[in-house]
Amino acid sequence: MANKDELVFVCSNCGEEYLKWQGKCDNCGQWNTLKEFKIQKSKFKIRDSGNLTEPIELSKVTIKNHQRISTKIGEFDRVLGGGIVPGSVVLLGGDPGIGKSTLLLQVATKLESVLYISGEESPEQIKLRFDRLGLSANRGSVSSGKTQSSKIYSEINLDNVISTIKRENPGLVIIDSIQTIYSGDFPSTPGSLVQVRECALRLQQLAKTSGIPIFLIGHVTKEGSVAGPRILEHLVDVVLYLEGERFHNNRILRAAKNRFGATDEIGIFEMTERGLIEVLNPSKLFLEERQKNVPGAIVTATVEGTRSFLIEVQALTTTTVFGYPQRRSSGFDLNRLQLLVAVLQKRANLNLSNQDIFINIVSGVKIKEPAVDLAVALAVTGAFKNKSFDPKLCVFGELGLSGEIRKVSFEKKRILEAKRLGFKKFIQEKTIGGLVRKYLV
Repeated sequence: MANKDELVFVCSNCGEEYLKWQGKCDNCGQWNTLKEFKIQKSKFKIRDSGNLTEPIELSKVTIKNHQRISTKIGEFDRVLGGGIVPGSVVLLGGDPGIGKSTLLLQVATKLESVLYISGEESPEQIKLRFDRLGLSANRGSVSSGKTQSSKIYSEINLDNVISTIKRENPGLVIIDSIQTIYSGDFPSTPGSLVQVRECALRLQQLAKTSGIPIFLIGHVTKEGSVAGPRILEHLVDVVLYLEGERFHNNRILRAAKNRFGATDEIGIFEMTERGLIEVLNPSKLFLEERQKNVPGAIVTATVEGTRSFLIEVQALTTTTVFGYPQRRSSGFDLNRLQLLVAVLQKRANLNLSNQDIFINIVSGVKIKEPAVDLAVALAVTGAFKNKSFDPKLCVFGELGLSGEIRKVSFEKKRILEAKRLGFKKFIQEKTIGGLVRKYLV
Protein backbone atom coordinates (compact mmCIF):
# COMPACT_ATOMS: atom_id res chain seq x y z
CA MET A 1 0.00 0.00 0.00
CA ALA A 2 1.25 3.45 -0.86
CA ASN A 3 2.24 5.80 1.95
CA LYS A 4 0.17 8.88 2.71
CA ASP A 5 2.87 11.15 1.37
CA GLU A 6 2.62 9.30 -1.98
CA LEU A 7 -1.08 10.10 -2.43
CA VAL A 8 -2.55 13.33 -3.73
CA PHE A 9 -6.23 14.21 -4.16
CA VAL A 10 -7.00 16.59 -7.01
CA CYS A 11 -10.30 18.42 -7.52
CA SER A 12 -11.64 17.67 -10.99
CA ASN A 13 -13.40 21.05 -11.10
CA CYS A 14 -10.69 23.55 -10.11
CA GLY A 15 -7.46 21.52 -9.87
CA GLU A 16 -6.85 22.17 -6.15
CA GLU A 17 -4.70 19.51 -4.43
CA TYR A 18 -5.22 17.97 -0.99
CA LEU A 19 -3.16 15.50 1.05
CA LYS A 20 -6.27 13.62 2.21
CA TRP A 21 -9.73 13.03 0.86
CA GLN A 22 -12.67 15.20 1.86
CA GLY A 23 -16.19 15.44 0.57
CA LYS A 24 -16.13 19.12 -0.38
CA CYS A 25 -13.47 21.12 -2.17
CA ASP A 26 -12.68 24.18 -0.04
CA ASN A 27 -11.52 26.14 -3.09
CA CYS A 28 -14.52 25.87 -5.45
CA GLY A 29 -17.19 24.51 -3.07
CA GLN A 30 -18.07 21.47 -5.20
CA TRP A 31 -18.91 18.14 -3.60
CA ASN A 32 -17.40 14.72 -4.46
CA THR A 33 -14.92 16.11 -6.99
CA LEU A 34 -11.66 14.96 -5.33
CA LYS A 35 -9.90 12.16 -7.23
CA GLU A 36 -7.05 10.07 -5.84
CA PHE A 37 -3.71 9.79 -7.66
CA LYS A 38 -0.66 7.77 -6.72
CA ILE A 39 2.63 9.52 -7.34
CA GLN A 40 6.29 8.64 -6.97
CA LYS A 41 8.25 11.20 -5.02
CA SER A 42 11.40 10.48 -7.01
CA LYS A 43 9.67 11.65 -10.17
CA PHE A 44 9.04 15.14 -8.85
CA LYS A 45 12.54 16.53 -9.14
CA ILE A 46 12.83 20.15 -10.08
CA ARG A 47 14.90 20.53 -13.19
CA ASP A 48 17.66 23.05 -12.50
CA SER A 49 18.55 25.08 -15.56
CA GLY A 50 21.98 25.83 -14.08
CA ASN A 51 21.59 29.57 -14.66
CA LEU A 52 20.85 31.84 -11.74
CA THR A 53 18.79 34.79 -12.93
CA GLU A 54 18.70 38.20 -11.29
CA PRO A 55 15.80 40.66 -10.92
CA ILE A 56 15.74 43.33 -13.59
CA GLU A 57 14.27 46.81 -13.54
CA LEU A 58 11.10 47.17 -15.61
CA SER A 59 12.48 50.24 -17.38
CA LYS A 60 15.46 48.20 -18.61
CA VAL A 61 13.40 45.37 -20.08
CA THR A 62 13.65 45.35 -23.87
CA ILE A 63 11.20 43.71 -26.27
CA LYS A 64 12.83 41.74 -29.05
CA ASN A 65 11.29 39.66 -31.82
CA HIS A 66 7.76 39.97 -30.48
CA GLN A 67 6.11 41.08 -33.67
CA ARG A 68 2.77 39.31 -34.05
CA ILE A 69 2.47 36.58 -36.65
CA SER A 70 -0.50 37.05 -38.96
CA THR A 71 -2.39 33.87 -39.83
CA LYS A 72 -3.85 35.57 -42.93
CA ILE A 73 -7.31 34.68 -41.58
CA GLY A 74 -8.79 38.01 -40.52
CA GLU A 75 -11.42 36.69 -38.13
CA PHE A 76 -8.87 34.48 -36.37
CA ASP A 77 -6.36 37.32 -36.01
CA ARG A 78 -9.13 39.59 -34.69
CA VAL A 79 -9.88 37.28 -31.77
CA LEU A 80 -6.18 36.79 -30.97
CA GLY A 81 -5.76 40.55 -30.75
CA GLY A 82 -3.95 41.09 -34.05
CA GLY A 83 -2.09 37.82 -34.61
CA ILE A 84 -0.05 35.17 -32.83
CA VAL A 85 2.43 36.40 -30.21
CA PRO A 86 5.77 34.51 -30.31
CA GLY A 87 6.21 32.23 -27.29
CA SER A 88 2.51 32.26 -26.43
CA VAL A 89 0.42 29.21 -25.52
CA VAL A 90 -3.12 29.18 -26.92
CA LEU A 91 -5.82 26.73 -25.83
CA LEU A 92 -8.65 26.08 -28.31
CA GLY A 93 -11.72 24.29 -26.96
CA GLY A 94 -15.04 23.27 -28.42
CA ASP A 95 -17.56 20.47 -28.79
CA PRO A 96 -16.56 17.36 -30.75
CA GLY A 97 -16.98 17.89 -34.49
CA ILE A 98 -17.40 21.65 -34.19
CA GLY A 99 -14.34 22.37 -36.37
CA LYS A 100 -11.35 22.85 -34.03
CA SER A 101 -8.94 20.65 -35.96
CA THR A 102 -10.22 21.98 -39.27
CA LEU A 103 -9.61 25.58 -38.23
CA LEU A 104 -6.05 24.97 -37.04
CA LEU A 105 -5.29 22.84 -40.09
CA GLN A 106 -6.32 25.82 -42.21
CA VAL A 107 -4.07 28.05 -40.08
CA ALA A 108 -1.19 25.61 -40.63
CA THR A 109 -1.53 25.97 -44.40
CA LYS A 110 -1.33 29.77 -44.18
CA LEU A 111 1.99 29.84 -42.33
CA GLU A 112 5.43 28.50 -43.02
CA SER A 113 7.27 26.02 -40.80
CA VAL A 114 4.35 24.51 -38.86
CA LEU A 115 4.68 21.26 -36.89
CA TYR A 116 1.27 19.58 -36.54
CA ILE A 117 1.44 16.98 -33.73
CA SER A 118 -1.53 14.62 -33.72
CA GLY A 119 -2.27 12.11 -30.99
CA GLU A 120 -5.70 11.23 -32.36
CA GLU A 121 -5.16 10.76 -36.10
CA SER A 122 -2.51 9.17 -38.27
CA PRO A 123 -0.72 11.22 -40.95
CA GLU A 124 -2.77 9.41 -43.59
CA GLN A 125 -6.06 10.43 -41.94
CA ILE A 126 -4.93 14.05 -41.68
CA LYS A 127 -3.90 14.01 -45.35
CA LEU A 128 -7.36 12.71 -46.30
CA ARG A 129 -8.99 15.64 -44.49
CA PHE A 130 -6.41 17.97 -46.01
CA ASP A 131 -7.33 16.84 -49.53
CA ARG A 132 -11.07 16.86 -48.80
CA LEU A 133 -10.88 20.52 -47.78
CA GLY A 134 -8.92 21.36 -50.91
CA LEU A 135 -6.04 22.91 -48.94
CA SER A 136 -2.55 23.56 -50.25
CA ALA A 137 0.55 23.67 -48.07
CA ASN A 138 2.56 26.87 -47.82
CA ARG A 139 6.26 26.09 -48.13
CA GLY A 140 7.30 29.53 -46.92
CA SER A 141 10.25 31.65 -47.92
CA VAL A 142 13.76 30.41 -48.54
CA SER A 143 15.24 33.22 -46.46
CA SER A 144 13.67 31.94 -43.26
CA GLY A 145 16.03 30.29 -40.79
CA LYS A 146 13.44 27.69 -39.78
CA THR A 147 12.26 24.56 -41.52
CA GLN A 148 10.29 25.55 -44.59
CA SER A 149 7.45 23.11 -45.14
CA SER A 150 4.70 22.16 -42.66
CA LYS A 151 5.15 18.72 -41.15
CA ILE A 152 2.87 16.17 -39.47
CA TYR A 153 4.07 14.17 -36.47
CA SER A 154 1.93 11.43 -34.91
CA GLU A 155 3.09 10.98 -31.30
CA ILE A 156 1.67 11.02 -27.77
CA ASN A 157 4.82 10.69 -25.64
CA LEU A 158 5.68 14.09 -24.19
CA ASP A 159 9.45 13.57 -24.15
CA ASN A 160 9.44 12.61 -27.83
CA VAL A 161 7.23 15.58 -28.64
CA ILE A 162 9.51 18.06 -26.88
CA SER A 163 12.70 16.63 -28.39
CA THR A 164 11.15 16.78 -31.88
CA ILE A 165 10.09 20.41 -31.40
CA LYS A 166 13.61 21.35 -30.32
CA ARG A 167 15.14 19.50 -33.26
CA GLU A 168 12.77 20.85 -35.92
CA ASN A 169 12.61 24.37 -34.47
CA PRO A 170 9.28 25.20 -36.22
CA GLY A 171 7.61 28.57 -36.37
CA LEU A 172 4.37 27.22 -34.89
CA VAL A 173 3.37 24.03 -33.06
CA ILE A 174 -0.17 22.61 -33.06
CA ILE A 175 -0.98 19.78 -30.64
CA ASP A 176 -4.19 17.85 -31.33
CA SER A 177 -5.08 17.23 -28.57
CA ILE A 178 -3.59 17.91 -25.13
CA GLN A 179 -5.73 15.11 -23.65
CA THR A 180 -3.84 12.50 -25.71
CA ILE A 181 -0.32 13.54 -24.63
CA TYR A 182 1.23 11.71 -21.68
CA SER A 183 4.44 11.78 -19.69
CA GLY A 184 6.08 8.63 -18.31
CA ASP A 185 7.02 10.54 -15.16
CA PHE A 186 3.45 10.32 -13.91
CA PRO A 187 1.76 6.90 -13.42
CA SER A 188 -1.65 7.78 -14.82
CA THR A 189 -3.42 7.44 -18.15
CA PRO A 190 -3.47 10.14 -20.88
CA GLY A 191 -6.25 12.65 -20.31
CA SER A 192 -6.18 12.37 -16.53
CA LEU A 193 -6.01 15.52 -14.43
CA VAL A 194 -2.35 15.13 -13.52
CA GLN A 195 -1.26 14.27 -17.07
CA VAL A 196 -3.12 17.18 -18.68
CA ARG A 197 -1.77 19.69 -16.20
CA GLU A 198 1.84 18.52 -16.12
CA CYS A 199 2.09 18.08 -19.88
CA ALA A 200 0.67 21.56 -20.42
CA LEU A 201 3.16 22.97 -17.90
CA ARG A 202 6.14 21.39 -19.69
CA LEU A 203 4.90 22.70 -23.05
CA GLN A 204 4.35 26.14 -21.57
CA GLN A 205 7.94 26.24 -20.29
CA LEU A 206 9.17 25.17 -23.72
CA ALA A 207 7.21 27.94 -25.43
CA LYS A 208 8.53 30.62 -23.08
CA THR A 209 12.16 29.57 -23.38
CA SER A 210 12.21 28.92 -27.12
CA GLY A 211 9.82 31.63 -28.33
CA ILE A 212 7.83 29.07 -30.35
CA PRO A 213 4.04 29.64 -30.12
CA ILE A 214 2.09 26.50 -29.26
CA PHE A 215 -1.60 25.81 -29.92
CA LEU A 216 -3.31 23.20 -27.75
CA ILE A 217 -6.63 21.68 -28.80
CA GLY A 218 -8.73 20.72 -25.77
CA HIS A 219 -11.87 18.67 -25.35
CA VAL A 220 -14.81 20.14 -23.46
CA THR A 221 -17.08 18.68 -20.79
CA LYS A 222 -20.88 18.55 -20.78
CA GLU A 223 -20.88 21.91 -18.99
CA GLY A 224 -18.90 23.46 -21.84
CA SER A 225 -15.59 24.00 -20.01
CA VAL A 226 -12.25 22.55 -21.07
CA ALA A 227 -11.82 18.98 -19.82
CA GLY A 228 -9.25 18.59 -17.07
CA PRO A 229 -8.48 20.90 -14.15
CA ARG A 230 -9.34 24.56 -14.51
CA ILE A 231 -5.72 25.32 -13.70
CA LEU A 232 -5.02 24.44 -17.35
CA GLU A 233 -6.71 27.70 -18.30
CA HIS A 234 -4.36 29.57 -15.94
CA LEU A 235 -1.25 28.03 -17.52
CA VAL A 236 -1.99 29.25 -21.04
CA ASP A 237 -1.95 32.80 -22.36
CA VAL A 238 -5.09 32.65 -24.51
CA VAL A 239 -8.24 30.52 -24.16
CA LEU A 240 -10.45 30.32 -27.25
CA TYR A 241 -13.79 28.57 -27.65
CA LEU A 242 -15.28 27.59 -30.99
CA GLU A 243 -19.05 27.68 -30.57
CA GLY A 244 -21.99 26.85 -32.78
CA GLU A 245 -25.05 24.70 -33.12
CA ARG A 246 -24.50 21.30 -34.72
CA PHE A 247 -27.41 21.90 -37.12
CA HIS A 248 -26.26 25.39 -38.13
CA ASN A 249 -23.36 26.29 -40.38
CA ASN A 250 -22.37 29.34 -38.34
CA ARG A 251 -19.36 29.08 -36.04
CA ILE A 252 -18.28 31.73 -33.53
CA LEU A 253 -14.74 31.92 -32.19
CA ARG A 254 -14.76 33.59 -28.78
CA ALA A 255 -11.91 34.48 -26.41
CA ALA A 256 -12.49 33.60 -22.74
CA LYS A 257 -8.99 34.79 -21.77
CA ASN A 258 -6.40 36.80 -23.65
CA ARG A 259 -3.25 38.24 -22.14
CA PHE A 260 -2.43 40.06 -25.37
CA GLY A 261 -5.81 41.49 -26.37
CA ALA A 262 -9.47 42.03 -25.53
CA THR A 263 -11.71 39.16 -24.47
CA ASP A 264 -14.87 40.61 -26.00
CA GLU A 265 -13.84 40.12 -29.62
CA ILE A 266 -15.46 37.35 -31.68
CA GLY A 267 -14.71 35.82 -35.04
CA ILE A 268 -17.56 34.55 -37.21
CA PHE A 269 -17.12 31.68 -39.65
CA GLU A 270 -19.32 29.58 -41.89
CA MET A 271 -18.74 25.83 -42.08
CA THR A 272 -18.63 24.61 -45.67
CA GLU A 273 -17.32 21.61 -47.57
CA ARG A 274 -14.08 23.54 -47.97
CA GLY A 275 -13.69 24.17 -44.25
CA LEU A 276 -14.33 27.31 -42.23
CA ILE A 277 -14.80 30.47 -44.28
CA GLU A 278 -14.65 33.81 -42.49
CA VAL A 279 -17.79 35.94 -42.59
CA LEU A 280 -16.97 39.58 -43.31
CA ASN A 281 -20.59 40.81 -43.19
CA PRO A 282 -22.31 38.91 -40.34
CA SER A 283 -25.38 41.18 -40.31
CA LYS A 284 -26.30 40.20 -43.85
CA LEU A 285 -25.77 36.52 -43.06
CA PHE A 286 -27.91 36.55 -39.91
CA LEU A 287 -30.78 38.43 -41.59
CA GLU A 288 -30.59 36.56 -44.89
CA GLU A 289 -33.73 34.44 -44.32
CA ARG A 290 -35.64 36.97 -42.24
CA GLN A 291 -39.40 37.15 -42.85
CA LYS A 292 -41.06 40.54 -42.51
CA ASN A 293 -44.35 41.41 -40.78
CA VAL A 294 -44.24 38.35 -38.53
CA PRO A 295 -45.60 38.78 -34.96
CA GLY A 296 -42.96 38.24 -32.29
CA ALA A 297 -39.95 38.96 -34.53
CA ILE A 298 -37.76 42.04 -34.25
CA VAL A 299 -34.21 43.08 -35.19
CA THR A 300 -31.65 44.34 -32.70
CA ALA A 301 -28.07 45.64 -32.96
CA THR A 302 -25.48 44.05 -30.72
CA VAL A 303 -21.80 44.83 -30.20
CA GLU A 304 -19.06 42.24 -29.71
CA GLY A 305 -15.65 43.80 -29.21
CA THR A 306 -15.13 46.43 -31.90
CA ARG A 307 -17.80 45.02 -34.22
CA SER A 308 -21.50 45.78 -34.40
CA PHE A 309 -23.89 43.47 -36.23
CA LEU A 310 -27.64 42.94 -36.49
CA ILE A 311 -29.48 39.87 -35.28
CA GLU A 312 -33.11 38.81 -35.26
CA VAL A 313 -34.91 37.97 -32.02
CA GLN A 314 -37.96 35.73 -32.22
CA ALA A 315 -40.58 35.05 -29.53
CA LEU A 316 -43.55 32.74 -29.28
CA THR A 317 -46.27 32.71 -26.61
CA THR A 318 -48.95 30.08 -26.14
CA THR A 319 -51.50 29.49 -23.41
CA THR A 320 -50.10 26.95 -21.00
CA VAL A 321 -51.85 23.64 -20.36
CA PHE A 322 -50.01 23.18 -17.06
CA GLY A 323 -50.33 25.01 -13.78
CA TYR A 324 -46.91 26.59 -14.10
CA PRO A 325 -46.00 28.29 -17.43
CA GLN A 326 -42.79 27.36 -19.23
CA ARG A 327 -39.95 29.73 -20.01
CA ARG A 328 -37.43 28.56 -22.63
CA SER A 329 -34.68 30.42 -24.45
CA SER A 330 -32.05 29.63 -27.07
CA GLY A 331 -29.09 32.01 -27.27
CA PHE A 332 -30.36 34.22 -24.43
CA ASP A 333 -29.95 33.91 -20.67
CA LEU A 334 -32.99 32.20 -19.14
CA ASN A 335 -32.74 34.08 -15.82
CA ARG A 336 -32.70 37.36 -17.69
CA LEU A 337 -35.80 36.28 -19.60
CA GLN A 338 -37.63 35.61 -16.32
CA LEU A 339 -36.75 39.12 -15.14
CA LEU A 340 -37.97 40.76 -18.36
CA VAL A 341 -41.26 38.88 -18.22
CA ALA A 342 -41.80 40.15 -14.68
CA VAL A 343 -41.14 43.74 -15.83
CA LEU A 344 -43.64 43.37 -18.68
CA GLN A 345 -46.31 42.08 -16.32
CA LYS A 346 -45.77 44.82 -13.73
CA ARG A 347 -44.86 47.88 -15.83
CA ALA A 348 -46.64 47.20 -19.14
CA ASN A 349 -49.74 45.52 -17.64
CA LEU A 350 -49.39 42.37 -19.74
CA ASN A 351 -50.98 39.27 -18.26
CA LEU A 352 -48.31 36.67 -19.05
CA SER A 353 -48.91 34.49 -16.01
CA ASN A 354 -50.69 31.83 -18.07
CA GLN A 355 -48.41 32.00 -21.13
CA ASP A 356 -45.61 29.65 -22.16
CA ILE A 357 -42.85 31.89 -23.53
CA PHE A 358 -40.11 30.81 -25.94
CA ILE A 359 -37.21 33.00 -27.13
CA ASN A 360 -34.85 32.23 -29.99
CA ILE A 361 -31.81 34.20 -31.17
CA VAL A 362 -31.70 33.31 -34.85
CA SER A 363 -28.72 31.47 -36.39
CA GLY A 364 -27.51 29.94 -33.13
CA VAL A 365 -25.77 33.07 -31.83
CA LYS A 366 -25.48 33.49 -28.05
CA ILE A 367 -26.02 37.08 -26.89
CA LYS A 368 -25.02 38.12 -23.38
CA GLU A 369 -25.05 41.92 -23.36
CA PRO A 370 -28.02 43.71 -21.69
CA ALA A 371 -28.61 45.87 -24.78
CA VAL A 372 -30.75 43.03 -26.16
CA ASP A 373 -33.28 43.41 -23.29
CA LEU A 374 -35.56 45.75 -25.20
CA ALA A 375 -35.66 43.53 -28.29
CA VAL A 376 -36.56 40.47 -26.22
CA ALA A 377 -39.27 42.35 -24.31
CA LEU A 378 -40.85 43.71 -27.51
CA ALA A 379 -40.65 40.33 -29.23
CA VAL A 380 -42.57 38.76 -26.32
CA THR A 381 -45.10 41.60 -26.41
CA GLY A 382 -45.63 41.30 -30.17
CA ALA A 383 -46.10 37.53 -29.94
CA PHE A 384 -48.57 37.90 -27.07
CA LYS A 385 -50.66 40.54 -28.87
CA ASN A 386 -50.16 38.88 -32.28
CA LYS A 387 -48.98 42.13 -33.86
CA SER A 388 -45.89 42.77 -35.96
CA PHE A 389 -43.41 45.63 -35.96
CA ASP A 390 -42.31 47.90 -38.77
CA PRO A 391 -39.77 45.95 -40.91
CA LYS A 392 -37.51 49.04 -40.89
CA LEU A 393 -37.42 49.20 -37.07
CA CYS A 394 -34.25 48.30 -35.15
CA VAL A 395 -34.28 48.38 -31.33
CA PHE A 396 -31.67 48.14 -28.60
CA GLY A 397 -31.61 49.17 -24.97
CA GLU A 398 -31.30 47.88 -21.43
CA LEU A 399 -34.53 47.44 -19.47
CA GLY A 400 -34.62 48.43 -15.81
CA LEU A 401 -36.84 46.95 -13.10
CA SER A 402 -38.95 50.10 -12.99
CA GLY A 403 -39.65 49.80 -16.71
CA GLU A 404 -37.24 52.49 -17.86
CA ILE A 405 -35.25 52.02 -21.07
CA ARG A 406 -31.60 52.78 -20.37
CA LYS A 407 -29.01 53.90 -22.89
CA VAL A 408 -26.32 51.47 -23.97
CA SER A 409 -22.75 51.92 -25.16
CA PHE A 410 -21.76 52.41 -28.82
CA GLU A 411 -25.16 53.77 -29.87
CA LYS A 412 -23.72 55.51 -32.94
CA LYS A 413 -21.96 52.34 -34.07
CA ARG A 414 -25.20 50.35 -33.77
CA ILE A 415 -27.22 52.95 -35.65
CA LEU A 416 -24.67 53.19 -38.47
CA GLU A 417 -24.70 49.42 -38.94
CA ALA A 418 -28.50 49.38 -38.96
CA LYS A 419 -28.72 52.23 -41.48
CA ARG A 420 -26.20 50.48 -43.71
CA LEU A 421 -28.65 47.59 -44.06
CA GLY A 422 -31.66 49.80 -44.68
CA PHE A 423 -33.17 50.26 -41.19
CA LYS A 424 -34.54 53.76 -40.68
CA LYS A 425 -36.49 53.73 -37.38
CA PHE A 426 -35.14 53.54 -33.85
CA ILE A 427 -36.78 53.59 -30.43
CA GLN A 428 -37.05 57.00 -28.75
CA GLU A 429 -39.39 56.13 -25.87
CA LYS A 430 -38.14 56.21 -22.26
CA THR A 431 -40.33 53.50 -20.68
CA ILE A 432 -41.48 50.07 -21.78
CA GLY A 433 -45.07 50.93 -20.87
CA GLY A 434 -45.20 53.92 -23.20
CA LEU A 435 -43.47 51.92 -25.91
CA VAL A 436 -46.07 49.12 -25.78
CA ARG A 437 -48.94 51.60 -25.87
CA LYS A 438 -47.44 53.46 -28.85
CA TYR A 439 -46.57 50.52 -31.06
CA LEU A 440 -48.89 47.68 -30.12
CA VAL A 441 -52.10 48.95 -28.58
